[in-house]
Amino acid sequence: MTRVKQKAGERGSLHWVQRFVNERPAALTDAVVAASGNRIKGPIEWLSPLGTDEFAEYRDQSSLDRLGVFPSILPLSEFWPRLGPQWDALGRDARGCPVLVEAKANIPEMISSPSGASPASLAAIRKSLELTALHLGVSGRSDWSGTFYQYANRLAHLYFLHEVNKIKSWLVFLYFVGDETIAGRPGPTSEREWRAALEVLHGALGLRKHRLLTQKVDTFVDLRV
Repeated sequence: MTRVKQKAGERGSLHWVQRFVNERPAALTDAVVAASGNRIKGPIEWLSPLGTDEFAEYRDQSSLDRLGVFPSILPLSEFWPRLGPQWDALGRDARGCPVLVEAKANIPEMISSPSGASPASLAAIRKSLELTALHLGVSGRSDWSGTFYQYANRLAHLYFLHEVNKIKSWLVFLYFVGDETIAGRPGPTSEREWRAALEVLHGALGLRKHRLLTQKVDTFVDLRV
């Protein structure tokens, strides 16, 4: 399914994304806009996950339809096979630019299993990951289909929209600080903890400064404020 309805989240990033999008959308917008250095123009119209839409999350072509995005150079189906990234939140900024959100509430969530796709789909995924890594100037020694596959495939979709299809887009990684909703597994208590983990992740993927990465916005939301 490309539209995935969700129950009301009770813990972790699912809970907090739903809370902010539905109860504090302006606060979420302010945090994202500030983290972008005001390059993302508010207000952001949050399109998912909405309580009026069964808290649904979107993936594949349905995510583009939800955003009102219509790639004219290369269709998504030719870049990525079915069951691609399922976005934690989707929005449009004041200029109509798509905002794609991946959220985390604790560091273990950053680690993902390698893709379980079929051999044919896996070949297509690896090709697109390689194209993205090549565009970013990453050496072939970095494995984008392994431990940090989820992070890598989000970057690949930013590349697909912003570079391949020339649709100005924003990829927001949303990191919650101070989450205590998961028993025995509290989240980082400071932005510094998140940034230390991200330094390891970026090093593993071989990421360096690049123009495309200016469209990636790390946003830290302290839940204790």
